[in-house]
Order: sequence, then C-alpha cells, then structure tokens
Amino acid sequence: MDKEQVDRIFTIFSKANPYPKTELKYTNNFTLLVAVVLSAQATDISVNKATKELFMIASTPKDMINLGEEGLKYYIKSIGLFNSKAKSIIKLSSQLVEKYHSIVPDNMKDLESLPGVGRKTANVVMNCAFGMPTIAVDTHVFRTSRRIGFSHSTTPEKVEQDLLKIISKKWLNHAHHWLILHGRYICKAKKPLCEQCPINEYCEFYKTCSARSLISSKL
Repeated sequence: MDKEQVDRIFTIFSKANPYPKTELKYTNNFTLLVAVVLSAQATDISVNKATKELFMIASTPKDMINLGEEGLKYYIKSIGLFNSKAKSIIKLSSQLVEKYHSIVPDNMKDLESLPGVGRKTANVVMNCAFGMPTIAVDTHVFRTSRRIGFSHSTTPEKVEQDLLKIISKKWLNHAHHWLILHGRYICKAKKPLCEQCPINEYCEFYKTCSARSLISSKL
C-alpha cells in the first residue's frame, strides 16, 4: 500500500478519534508498566478489574516488593498466566529499585532488560509514558495491519518495521492506538464488521472478500 492511501486511512481514524489512548487504567509510569505486563494474553477489561484494588495499595516498586509474590497473586489470580506474571513483576520491581532508583527507564534497551518486559511492552511504555512515536504490535495491530494491507510480514517485529516505513511521522504517536481500537471493535478476529468499517474502500481484506462474494453470486 502506498503512503498516500495510508495517509487517507489515518486521516479517517484521526477525524473519528483525534486523541486515542490505551484503555488500561494506571496512575503513574510504574503502574502503566505493571498493567502492560499483565495484559499479555489477557484483555484490558480483566486487567483493569484486577488492578483497581491492587494499585490502591501498590503503586510504586517498593510497595510491590512489600506486597510480595503471594500477595500480588491474590489480586491478579483472575488474569491468565498470573503465576509467572507475579514472579516477573516482583523481579522487575526489585530491579527498578536496585538499578534505577525506582524510576521506570525511558529507553528501549533498559526497559527490555527488565524481567517480563518484551518489545511490545517496552513500546507501549515508551509511547504512553514518554510520548515517543513507537509502534507496539500486539495481536490486534498484527491482524489489522496484515488485513488492511500495511504489511504482509509474518512476525510482529517485521510488521513493526513495515509500519514505521509507511506511516507518516504525524500519525506515529497515535497509530498503534488507532489500530488496536480498530481491531478490538471493528476488525475483529472471527467476525470483522466489514460493512461498518470506515476504511473498507482501502482495505485489501474487504476488497478480496467482496470479489469472492461477487464471483459466488454469479455461479
């Protein structure tokens, strides 16, 4: 897809929702980091439900360490993979205290060095906490980017690289939020709402499905 079409798509997204943001609830950079770690293979709704009480008593690395792994599990047991996530969060909290004076790092290298923090998580924190123009490729961004025609790559890392090449700088601060929301509410995994999609005239997936329907109707 050429950059002119990409610009048209993001213009449509921008007009519909000028200031998109993550649906995860947080109070500071540390709680954002914890929420994003918890959101792996879990819905934002389930994370927000668990962290509503958690963040009232543990909003700093030291608070989290004092709560302890077992204490943390009590609050996040409704979230998938809560055992391993609890272990990672306590470890990253300790590392933040020991190496970073309890301050969440503002660069990819240091963020990715923290236990339980992968590239997607680091990108979300860089974007939401520090306003950096990063693209966090989660399942929604991966799916929608390939369906729309932004990328035909088969790994999140390569899709991220493709998106950074074709999306204008003016859209980058909000781009992954628009794609996440588009994937969550319109371009759903099993039953995409193609007829309601505001960008269907540019979408490769919609054009392909429309062509198949036309052929089928003539058989």
